[in-house]
This record gives sequence, C-alpha cells and structure tokens, in this order.
Amino acid sequence: MKKIVFQGEPGANSHIACADVYPDYEAIPAATFEDCFQAITRGEVDLAMIPIENSLAGRVADIHHLLPDSGLHIIGEYFLPIRFQLMALKGATLETIKTVESHVHALGQCRRILREHGYRAVVAGDTAGAARIISETSDLTRAALAPRFAAEIYGLDILAENVEDAEHNTTRFVILSREPAPAAHDGSPVITTFVFRVRNIPAALYKALGGFATNGINMTKLESYQLDGRFSATRFYVDVEGHPKDPALARALEELAFFSAELRILGVYAAAPFRADVVEPHD
Repeated sequence: MKKIVFQGEPGANSHIACADVYPDYEAIPAATFEDCFQAITRGEVDLAMIPIENSLAGRVADIHHLLPDSGLHIIGEYFLPIRFQLMALKGATLETIKTVESHVHALGQCRRILREHGYRAVVAGDTAGAARIISETSDLTRAALAPRFAAEIYGLDILAENVEDAEHNTTRFVILSREPAPAAHDGSPVITTFVFRVRNIPAALYKALGGFATNGINMTKLESYQLDGRFSATRFYVDVEGHPKDPALARALEELAFFSAELRILGVYAAAPFRADVVEPHD
C-alpha cells in the first residue's frame, strides 16, 4: 500500500485531507513538518499532505522556508473547510467543563464558545493531540477543540458541533512528491507555483513583475520572506493561474528570469475545484 505523510496526530485536519484525497493510501503521522519532508525525501512515503495557508490564520511560515530547497515538487492542491467540535469524556457536559485545550489557532478561531461559557483556554501542541490527551484522563472538567474524526478515534463525546467563529475557515494544502508530475497542457485550469529572487538592481522587482501584468496573467499569491535571516536577501513565493506552456505565461516567466538571480518552478498542477466557487465577480 502506498503511503502519505502528514504533520500532527491521528484525527488532525491534515489526516482528514489525506483521507479525502487519497483514501487508498496509508496515512502516516509525523511530529513536525521537517519530519514530513525527511520521510518523503528518504523514500519512506510516497506523498506528503502539507498545509500552506489558512483563510483566517494566514500562511504556514515554516513551509515557505522548507519547500523551495527541499527538492520536492507540488503535484496538487486541496482546500479543506475547517470545522471544530467541542469534545470531552463520556459523562461530561457543557456545565462540567472548565478548561478547553487545543492548538493556539483553533482556540483563536473558536473564541465565541469560550467566552459564552467562561471556559479557560489551554494551548496544546495540536488539535487531535489535545483530544488524545483528554481521552487518557478521567477528568470531566477538560474538553478539546478538534475535528470530528478525532472524537471517533479517541472515543470522546461531542458536546457542541461546528463551534468555529467563521464559516469560511478553510485550509489550503499542497501535495508533495519526489518526482515532478506537471499537469497536462490541455486548457483546463492550472496553477503554477514558483519562487524567485530579484537581482540587486534598481526597480528590479517592479520590472520583474511587469511581464505578468502586460501578459494578462492572474497572480493569486505573492509573498516575500527573508533568506537565512538576512534583510538583504528576499525570496518571493508566487502562485499564478496558467501553464508555463501557455504563450502568455511563458513570456512573463522569461521576463521574470531576466531580472532574477534565482527562479525555480515548484509545481504545475490542476487547480482545485474549490477555486471556481470563490472567484470574485468582475466589474
């Protein structure tokens, strides 16, 4: 059986994404993102399911540093709506609960229920891990915020369903492979992801990005971050709509390369159907 690695404990949102996209694969948990990257690089697993950004919490910063130099390739993407359940031991009720444990982002995304009941928030390593820890106690005053899958795995009761503050809470995952698997150039929606670093010349960034505007390329993501903690070296992470074999995108990338000290394509992959549902209307 093929294997796909994810960061977190069984029942985490990344585990759910693995089951949704690759139900026939064995999902392998890893403690850290670095462990995920090592597992796939060493050939211990076939793929990795890695969260890259969340609609509320923003980007997953570690990934932007790990991915470009990993030698791995993005072969797909998946958008997972995030739903949190308040869960506790059998016999617990909303009235017995005093503390709620979860990942810091989950706690921040479920402030309303914490405030309404006066629960004290306790930060845990991750959502599913909090559920596991509570399942190993006999304390009816402790609850966890975690996905429904975690309640099933650890035998907890759900006291309140879908308690997240924002219904649009969504995490975008990228699927990584050791080998490239570029999407077919057949006219279907495609995302191209790349990183670049501009040359140290005046207006280099403006000139480098100008080709995307003049060629009508839609840039859906542009983020900068420092290399090795140096303020003088900035790398940019970019998602654009289109295939590098499209004449317009090919021209834009050629212009970008002229003004860049580094340009590396990380993946050319089918756009997730989710994107079609969130397109902003044009004036």
